[in-house]
Amino acid sequence: MVIGSKDFTESVVLAEIARLAARERGVEARHRRSLGGTRILWRALVQAQIDAYPEYTGTITQELLRELPANAGFDALRTRLAQSGIGITDPLGFNNTYAIGMRESDAGRLHIRSISDLVRHPNLKLAFSNEFMSRADGWPGLRAAYRLPMAARGMDHSLAYRALASGAVDAIDLYGTDAEIAYYRLRVLDDDRGYFPRYDAVFLYRLDLERRAPQFVAALRGLAGSVDARQMRALNSAVKLDGEPESAVAAAFLGLDAPGVARGDLRSRMVRHTLQHLRLAGISLLLAIVVAVPLGVLATRRRHLGQFVLGLTGVLQTVPSLALFVFMIPLFGIGAEPAIAALFLYSLLPIVRNTHAGLTGIDPALLESAAALGLPPRMRLWRVELPLALRSILAGVKIAAVINVGTATLGALIGAGGYGEPILTGIRLDDLGLIMQGAVPAALLALAIQGAFELLENALTPRGLRIRAKS
Repeated sequence: MVIGSKDFTESVVLAEIARLAARERGVEARHRRSLGGTRILWRALVQAQIDAYPEYTGTITQELLRELPANAGFDALRTRLAQSGIGITDPLGFNNTYAIGMRESDAGRLHIRSISDLVRHPNLKLAFSNEFMSRADGWPGLRAAYRLPMAARGMDHSLAYRALASGAVDAIDLYGTDAEIAYYRLRVLDDDRGYFPRYDAVFLYRLDLERRAPQFVAALRGLAGSVDARQMRALNSAVKLDGEPESAVAAAFLGLDAPGVARGDLRSRMVRHTLQHLRLAGISLLLAIVVAVPLGVLATRRRHLGQFVLGLTGVLQTVPSLALFVFMIPLFGIGAEPAIAALFLYSLLPIVRNTHAGLTGIDPALLESAAALGLPPRMRLWRVELPLALRSILAGVKIAAVINVGTATLGALIGAGGYGEPILTGIRLDDLGLIMQGAVPAALLALAIQGAFELLENALTPRGLRIRAKS
């Protein structure tokens, strides 16, 4: 069984509770942490990439099943989900509603108690989580419902709290059970027009599990009514503010011993992240070399087709990296495969362009000499042109490799692992040490790869060409 979670602390904690509850019933489940936002988790569930994940009723009606009214009854919700092959547990016991929050001192000074009061202060700086900025129940609808005159910008939810505390912004979106509300002494503004629906926490799961893994479903259903809002805030606080591992917090909640649920040995984690990162960057680079070098050769042989190839690979390079990763999910699901596919596409341009540049930059006199010797075109390519263009080709491969190492950190957003995993966890938990556990090795790996390619370039380039290049 595979349980997914979104990229915020509460979702991770709830998924860990479900994993341990399933283990108590003899079902081993794996937790794929912080896979991204609502749409990614929903698609993964429908496509059987995961078997269950924690969700909220308001999100289901406002984002996933928009044909249902916000106040749709639970029976209607269950019936509609069943049509997609998805089951739903009864509510876990708390309503984690969206809210808008401000620093208590500022709200008191400006006499702001409700969201409607914001209208009188059009110069306030608002920052909302990126998902909230585009959700049907997020900023666009909120702005229209309250006729708010100010603009807002998107920001990672965890970072928004620090921005609010530092005074960089004046108001942010909150989750009702966030531990930071009390920690930063925030005022939660009244939703005086009743804009936000209820967000009762539930678990969504694949309906076929009722037949395949009834004990797993029983474990999920057994969590219904077990967590109230006060308890959930305490669980979030233990992770976010006290720095306890999610697994340990989940085990304590269930009254279980938690041997081996700590964050794990640093060395073993680093080895695992390094191997995952090398897999992402290495496989994508090898695939790109196999495809891009022939494309570069083709671009030199057929001019018009070459312009198209260079233009297409250039366009791929302009697609935002995170968007490209997400675009791959419908084709490959979640995990390493979509990340490798995205990195492969990003690797094409530098290799194709440098192969093309290396081949077109060869002295025509050398090509004429090769032709005069009677070498056929294929032999000229392998014996003369590619060796002469090797330095340029290797430079393109080196650029692609270094880009891949950096961009591969985004793979953690779709469950691919690698150095991005501690970086994203560190951002979520506001833990600089965790961020450095991913950022520093990624930078060192990029430098090591660059140095290795320079050595490889010197080793593979014929001595005569090296002397010529130096002169």
